[in-house]
Amino acid sequence: MSEEEQAEAADAADAGDDAADDAEAETDGSDGIRDGDFVRIEYTVRTVPGEGEEEGRVVDTTSEAVAEEAGIDDDEYDFSPRTIVVGEGHVFASVDEDLIGRTVGDSDVVTVPAEEAFGEFDPDDVRTISAEKIPEDDRYPGAQVTIDGEQGYVETVIGGRSRVDFNHPLAGDDLEYDYEVLELVDDEEEQAAGMIGMYLQETPEVRIEDDTVEEEVAVEDGEDGETETREVSRRSLVIEATPMMQMNQQWMFSKQQIAQDVMGRLGLDRVVIEEVIDGTGGGMMGGMGGMMGGMGGGGMGGEELEEALDDVDMDDVDVDADELVEELEDADE
Repeated sequence: MSEEEQAEAADAADAGDDAADDAEAETDGSDGIRDGDFVRIEYTVRTVPGEGEEEGRVVDTTSEAVAEEAGIDDDEYDFSPRTIVVGEGHVFASVDEDLIGRTVGDSDVVTVPAEEAFGEFDPDDVRTISAEKIPEDDRYPGAQVTIDGEQGYVETVIGGRSRVDFNHPLAGDDLEYDYEVLELVDDEEEQAAGMIGMYLQETPEVRIEDDTVEEEVAVEDGEDGETETREVSRRSLVIEATPMMQMNQQWMFSKQQIAQDVMGRLGLDRVVIEEVIDGTGGGMMGGMGGMMGGMGGGGMGGEELEEALDDVDMDDVDVDADELVEELEDADE
């Protein structure tokens, strides 16, 4: 083989190695974040600063320090990084697009135009209505009200008329989405918890269980209606639902949709919700139960109870003290 042929062969081999490296990068994900990847991000969303402003108003954030500085900290809100699925509309479309190809540690500030964020301001959505449609306690500028199923904010109340703005509070505002990619989330339980947390703004305890159950299935090539018992594998997501979570309105009204979304994304067969009741709740009811138990269980005798009732103005109470004592004494016997 001539030197020229040897050089051409070497070049071809190098090209083949490069193609193999590219193919490997595509399969192992080293080319960066792609649609469908689970990623955990930190972010702060602000309005684009207006003229004379150094920075805009904080709209949302995963940083408790930023929230405290902006005066929007809330004890019931979980200020911690969020897990999202890229390309699934969990963030604004322009942020989704900007995440493609990024790697862990990357950060950026994406400007989200108003029409993509919360829409342009529509002056026709500022309407004059009868003040009688607004609850009396809410007849002041800035009050959030719901009129005929629409949410709005009271601008003015003059006489019997009120001006209500039914635009979203951020309508017409361009936003700055400042984010950092913290990690790719590969663990399925973390993925499930992150997806639920994205809906609820709190992250529940979850676990995935693989079970084998017996099911009646139709026999192939058998007679009509013929079945047989087979063992079938099922993957279940178990969610520990605390009382606080069960009072979450998003969970109350959308649990079916949330469960379907998580099952479809992770290939699960079902979602099981465990009700969790810890010892921190029900203090008042527990105290009441103990007090009532003491009264009925001999803690206060019949004569002592009658003396206590003598101090009550029975003209204002439709109770016969003598009959009540007799009933309690009969119960003790």
